[in-house]
Amino acid sequence: MQPLYDLHSHSTCSDGTLAPAELVNHAADAGVTHLALTDHDCIDGVAEAAAAARGCGLHLVPGVEISVTWQGQTLHVVGLGIDPANAILREGLAGLQQQRHERAERMADRLALKGMDVGALATGLAGGAAPARTHFARALCQAGFARDPQHAFRKLLRRGKPGYLETRWAALDVAVSWIIRAGGQAIIAHPHRYPLSASGRHRLWRGFKDVGGVGTEVVCANSTPMHIRVIAREAALFELLASVGSDYHGPEQRWVRLGQLAPVPAGLTPVWGHWPGTPS
Repeated sequence: MQPLYDLHSHSTCSDGTLAPAELVNHAADAGVTHLALTDHDCIDGVAEAAAAARGCGLHLVPGVEISVTWQGQTLHVVGLGIDPANAILREGLAGLQQQRHERAERMADRLALKGMDVGALATGLAGGAAPARTHFARALCQAGFARDPQHAFRKLLRRGKPGYLETRWAALDVAVSWIIRAGGQAIIAHPHRYPLSASGRHRLWRGFKDVGGVGTEVVCANSTPMHIRVIAREAALFELLASVGSDYHGPEQRWVRLGQLAPVPAGLTPVWGHWPGTPS
């Protein structure tokens, strides 16, 4: 069986809409052989996902997506192959979860001041997880304040909009150290989405490698062929491993399918090329 990798996905433990076991079964049905569960600042779903993976023959890669502030920008660093029991990682993520809960309360207050009292609805949609902007976007849609989640982000939840709240997340070196101490590989998530120039990305790659980062997502669900070419060229230049991930949040994202990703471009070493016993 030809291996099929998808190394970036989310469950209801952060802002996905499928429970961890449902996500794994959905991935297996889609033909994915290696799935990473990478919830935002959270590893609570890994045990459930791993149990489901054993039942359906899928290889579950324990992961996390850590929120980072770097030179005034919010970035996301994926940790692949982490040990969910690692105390240093768990302590760091607990701090970020507290920040997420506090941010949600303040976002709810800001929106309520504009006549959009959706905090309780967003909390309910989060189902016990810290409400994320995605939950607020869904809540705003359900309450009739936005047409769809994309409209909610554009109108209310992006930088400079009423529901946006500037948050200082983990420092890049700190987040990468948590991943390394937990035995994982640190990967920059969806680099083409950040508002960085080519020179800005080059500074990011240098700084990321200096603190122990090893790779970047070259292929994402919304990557254009040009995005892939640019990031692949920079990954080769900075000797970064290449990862692929759909950033799947649930079947409501009709433009995203688990495992339906372009291959790693020729000349790059895939991140799984350094995993013992893993087929390429």
